[in-house]
Amino acid sequence: MMPMREPQPSVSGEQGMVDLHCHILPGIDDGAPNLEVALDMARCAVADGIVVTACTPHIYPGLYENRREGIEAAIASFQAQLDAEGIALKLVVGADTHLAPDLLEGIRLGRIPTLNHSRYLLLEPPHHVAPPRFEDSVFQLMASGIVPVITHPERLSWIETHYEIFVRLADRGVLMQLTAGSVTGRFGRRPKYWAERMLDERKVHLLATDAHHSTKRPPLLAEGRDAAALRIGELQAHHLVVTRPRGILEDLPPDRLPALPETPSAGNSGRSGFWNRWFGPA
Repeated sequence: MMPMREPQPSVSGEQGMVDLHCHILPGIDDGAPNLEVALDMARCAVADGIVVTACTPHIYPGLYENRREGIEAAIASFQAQLDAEGIALKLVVGADTHLAPDLLEGIRLGRIPTLNHSRYLLLEPPHHVAPPRFEDSVFQLMASGIVPVITHPERLSWIETHYEIFVRLADRGVLMQLTAGSVTGRFGRRPKYWAERMLDERKVHLLATDAHHSTKRPPLLAEGRDAAALRIGELQAHHLVVTRPRGILEDLPPDRLPALPETPSAGNSGRSGFWNRWFGPA
């Protein structure tokens, strides 16, 4: 059983997009190195139409030993700076969490924050190696009342050989979050291919910026939304950046979030043809 959740700050009265994955807090991980860059990131986000940002620094044992208390203190300090500067961006708590043996215990004890104290947890798989028993670890979280949000599967180097894992997870209620820049090609051809394939196969629940800097990896969400709309339509693209992320921050149960639409008939989703168009015969 998970502990009783704290009240979640409401975002229902706000308008605009919600970014559920952003490394904007200054000097806390490999994101914004200082306050100046963090403020520039915030201005960029607001100019792009983002009104709520989840501050999600890495929690990576042995590298980034962030804890909920420290993240919340950094958010309070940075929110005060934003308010003083007149930057209309609302911050909420979160973390870009890596798999670890004590992950579930850390959540239960309140050391590892979920998104806005909800049942939803950002979970970042290793980039270059498929972890053993990954599906079992994810389903163990779900059995404990956590809804994992898998971050940027399209950018993982091992997605080519393990794509069906993400299909199975999505089909069983795990949320998939793409990086907006992957859809537009900012991360190269392969992440763009997998982002488009997942969109076409209706396996994507969320877009987020995963921003780390004001210029190198800026918090731009609208361009990804617009690119996604060309593949799945305006309404579904709106759900990726507004409806579902707001529901998550308000801790709505998964069955009250907009459901993914039915997969269209074959044409866009098959590997043959689509893969070959990008990379040649497999």
